[in-house]
Amino acid sequence: MFKLSEIKELIKLVDETSVHELEIENEGTRLLIRKPGKSEIVTVQAPVTAPAYTVAPQAAIPNPQVQFEAGHATAGETKEYASNLHKIVSPMVGTFYSSSSPDAAPFVSIGSKVGDKTTVCIIEAMKLMNELEAEVKGEIVEILAENGQLVEYGQPLFLVKPE
Repeated sequence: MFKLSEIKELIKLVDETSVHELEIENEGTRLLIRKPGKSEIVTVQAPVTAPAYTVAPQAAIPNPQVQFEAGHATAGETKEYASNLHKIVSPMVGTFYSSSSPDAAPFVSIGSKVGDKTTVCIIEAMKLMNELEAEVKGEIVEILAENGQLVEYGQPLFLVKPE
């Protein structure tokens, strides 16, 4: 299995070199990173009959234009956020989990202090559990996704007041 941090690092390596395609197979999971032209595409495929999905890395879209409101996002509906807040966005399509198991306490709640390496949630994609880190030091001021909710690439999940 590949961790999200490993995938991000591989994307950076491919981007910084003249390599146009990288394919790795590990424990029955295949990771294919292609760099057609100036943008990257990451495709992760399970070995059985599960369909592949494509994720463009965060570097390709630093500030997604579409914004979602937790549980109520519809086409054309956006919510403006204070410019001083850091948005933690979903790096992929998947299912949002606020804790490591149904019986466990959530990783963070409103008012929680986080560091840049603090795990804030898990995004499940194709039966792979990907821990998402805060990437900024600060305080959680809003949680924009509900436990078990399907989230999209680039969808804001948390708002953090940076320190």
